[in-house]
Amino acid sequence: MKTDSEIKDNVKEKYAQIAKGEISVIAKKNPCCGPERSSCCGTGSESLIQMALDYKPDDLANVPEGADLGLGCGVPTAFADLKEGYTVLDLGSGAGIDVFVASKHVGNRGKVIGLDMTDAMIQKARLNAKKINATNVEFRLGEIESMPVDSNSVDRVISNCVINLVPSKENAFREIYRVLKSGGKFTISDIVVDGVISEENRRDASLWAGCISGAIDKEEYLAIIRKAGFSRVEVVSEKKYDYQLDNAGLYSITVVGTK
Repeated sequence: MKTDSEIKDNVKEKYAQIAKGEISVIAKKNPCCGPERSSCCGTGSESLIQMALDYKPDDLANVPEGADLGLGCGVPTAFADLKEGYTVLDLGSGAGIDVFVASKHVGNRGKVIGLDMTDAMIQKARLNAKKINATNVEFRLGEIESMPVDSNSVDRVISNCVINLVPSKENAFREIYRVLKSGGKFTISDIVVDGVISEENRRDASLWAGCISGAIDKEEYLAIIRKAGFSRVEVVSEKKYDYQLDNAGLYSITVVGTK
């Protein structure tokens, strides 16, 4: 069985390899997240899951080449009600696609902070920012369960297929609540399940890194959000995948919550 620390280390290792171009798919026996749009999740010749969704052309116009690794499972910026001048925090920002999409909406008076625990991803995202001379974005190294972000400092939190990778969802949503201003909102796209995953698969580090075994039941996920203090919580998008692990079906959802 893998500990939480070992799982984090495995996730960092796999996503560092993706950032460096050393691997294109995280795979072990079952479908998982990866950067190929035609085979976002999979093991080659097997039936694949397409988790990554397409962005609008207008949004991609502000995204530098190399920022979209296809690792998401939604388009959280589409539901985030972003406005000029806002401060936005992107959790698990990777190579920066959602940061750059959001930066267009907040303008020069706004700011978008990308937070990622993988140093190679931070370096890649900073290089991507230089490609387009993006002056209203910043990338910070840190963990979602303990963010290097001031309390009550951001208007919007966004995240794309990342919270499922975090061992303590409770700590993650408490931190989201802490950094949001009063009246601020989060918009998170993530993977959830509708059944029970065995403890053996829960501790399979490769399946965890593949966005599968770290996913929890949808109702449990929403309960954690409400317990963190969010009173208005709404699922604005939901998609079921043709995939089962143990007795659990796999879904992507986009959730909006207000502080």
